[in-house]
Amino acid sequence: MKIQADYTKTRMDALYAVHLQDEYRQSVAEGKDIEEYQALFCAVDRMPLDEHKAAMADVLSEIVLNAPMKEGYAYEEPSDLEGIRRLRPGKDAACGCGNKALEETPGLEEASRNAAEGVSESSGKGAGKWDEEALRDKIHGAWMGRICGCLLGKTVEGIRTDELIPLLEQSGNYPMHRYIESGDVSPYMRENYRFFKGRQQVFFADQVSFMPFDDDMNYVVMAQKLIEKYGRSFTPYDMSQEWLRLQPMTSYFTAEAVAYRNFSLGIQPPDSAVYQNPFREWIGAQIRGDYFGYINPGNPQAAAELAWRDASISHVKNGIYGEMFVAAMLAEAAVKEDLEEIIRGGMAQIPQTSRLYEHLEKVIGWYNSGISEKECFDRIHEEWDEHTLYGWCHTISNAMIVAASLLYGRGDYGKSICLAVQTGFDTDCNGATVGSVLGIRGGASSIPEEWTRPIHETLETTIFGMDKAAVKDLADMTMRHIQGR
Repeated sequence: MKIQADYTKTRMDALYAVHLQDEYRQSVAEGKDIEEYQALFCAVDRMPLDEHKAAMADVLSEIVLNAPMKEGYAYEEPSDLEGIRRLRPGKDAACGCGNKALEETPGLEEASRNAAEGVSESSGKGAGKWDEEALRDKIHGAWMGRICGCLLGKTVEGIRTDELIPLLEQSGNYPMHRYIESGDVSPYMRENYRFFKGRQQVFFADQVSFMPFDDDMNYVVMAQKLIEKYGRSFTPYDMSQEWLRLQPMTSYFTAEAVAYRNFSLGIQPPDSAVYQNPFREWIGAQIRGDYFGYINPGNPQAAAELAWRDASISHVKNGIYGEMFVAAMLAEAAVKEDLEEIIRGGMAQIPQTSRLYEHLEKVIGWYNSGISEKECFDRIHEEWDEHTLYGWCHTISNAMIVAASLLYGRGDYGKSICLAVQTGFDTDCNGATVGSVLGIRGGASSIPEEWTRPIHETLETTIFGMDKAAVKDLADMTMRHIQGR
């Protein structure tokens, strides 16, 4: 008897053979010398989905894993923490300096004490004891800012701008300035727009009474549960086991679904991030770093290290840097007002020799040169094709949108999250990240009630044993973790 898998009933994002074009594009982008195999990738990609295609895909996976780097590749992008730190801005990567500075930085236990006492690693001096109520408002704002930005983008997650912009224009919501409501979608749109065809459920702000479950929010809650169980000394392996314990596989997507599959097969971090994972630089890790920023106000290096431990179970290179960037940016936003300083504070924790750093620097340069908001976002669209999954879901394209939305939003919460969403690409992820940064920067009191009203301070999750959570309770536990309790 021969037992054979039915590939039509397999999770497509966890099936390597389906994503060979993404693998080829990803490998070339990160500098692997595999161009001589392009025709083979195309030929296998055209094969019918069966055991023969899966076997050929396994061969291509081995080729990718063992491929040398292309001679003259312009970037240096390590995935290990020491290598990343060595190449941060201000470190002399050419001579290998920077290790002394690394040795002198406080450990995470000291970082925890510093956070509790209001010590800012970025400024190098103490800010005095935190005003507990002011800090609590910031932490509450971080949660609510992220939730509201996520809900704004969740309604249209997966849409492309050729349908999103007409939808907004026809409902009087362009430039975007409010949630999309059920009445904004005409019968014609429901019948003819690719986004709505066959879609069973769309979450409109006027039809919810809490924040519906979303992977962007699940990860923040999971990180909180991880810190509650292990403290700040958790390992990448600990994080991988919490994934298996806390959620079903159906709650994970792209790189996370692949990593989950790998954990189940006994493939452990960091190998779980690279084995048959064509999504290893996509946005999945970038949406998981917020909590590590929340619990390290004023200490971006500590936030980035915790983010690295999480990201390295499913991502490499710029996929890891995206999470470190966001976590560090949030740690900075807790103690700083200037938005460019906040963005640069996040960039200070990733390699200056990376593609992500280069592209973020490009956005800041555009903004400071005086180009218009429209031209900036148009340039992002010119460089990244939202109609390919690779362009739509890559860390770099979406990080550029986050940075541009923060800069051109100029601290206005509503305008900033709307810029992040109306630009398209990964709308819920970008709305959530921008909202999180501005929420912790200004506190819950800075978020207009029109955004918080549909949430009713309640978050739904798919985490086992946790159907819904009060945002106040999540903020209270965050405060305990900041204070080392």
